[in-house]
Amino acid sequence: MTDTADVVFGVNPVLAVLGDGARPVESLSLLQGVRGGRLREVELLALERGVKPRFVERPALDRLAGGGVHQGVVLRVGVRVQPTWEGLLERLEERVDPVLVLLDGVEDPRNLGAILRSAEAFGVEAVVLPRDRAAPLSGVAVKASAGAAGRMDTVRVTNLARAMVELKHYGFRVIGLDGAAQDSLHGSGADWRGPLALVLGGEGKGLRRLTRERCDGLLAIPMTGGVGSLNVATAAGIALYELRRRRMEGADAGIPRIE
Repeated sequence: MTDTADVVFGVNPVLAVLGDGARPVESLSLLQGVRGGRLREVELLALERGVKPRFVERPALDRLAGGGVHQGVVLRVGVRVQPTWEGLLERLEERVDPVLVLLDGVEDPRNLGAILRSAEAFGVEAVVLPRDRAAPLSGVAVKASAGAAGRMDTVRVTNLARAMVELKHYGFRVIGLDGAAQDSLHGSGADWRGPLALVLGGEGKGLRRLTRERCDGLLAIPMTGGVGSLNVATAAGIALYELRRRRMEGADAGIPRIE
């Protein structure tokens, strides 16, 4: 599935795209009759980029946003150029202790967007996902990312399990998040140093068997109460925060390093 996020709507996502400048802007539509507040901020930033907005009635904006909550602004953009898998691997050789997020069957674009938001917040290098049976970087995903989709690389691979093996050759430890794992995310046994890839499974299904087998270790988020599992985007945010916290503290815990 290709990334076809040609429509971005909502004030924050649109401001992020206009401010980043990485994607070509085709058109900007603003709500007719509203010229102040944050929509004025959008208008001024667009004019700085040489984009002249057009002002339309609300029904037209509703159609452009496909029924999404547009907050009075819809932007049409060209597809952001994403690195190839080979290009990402080459770039990783120049990074110190990079972190990747790998998504195994995440198909909801809202979850993808939320994961991109957390990934950018906690310093992830890129999000990697398969070409098939994976959420597109649609306007819904871009909206849910709150602008992070315009700055975070998403790399598509043909075979996720094979990509995991390749990462090990580059010195990565590959850690899967699995609710049935015996080791806890918050336990004292995890070594968060060095290049690391965090793998998360799809909605309701979790990690597939082959993906699980390719992991160097599995961790579970400890929970109490009656909830048996967490939304994948929520789980990603918790895990990435914990990883960031451990690295900042310099904690050493125990998943064996790959030599």
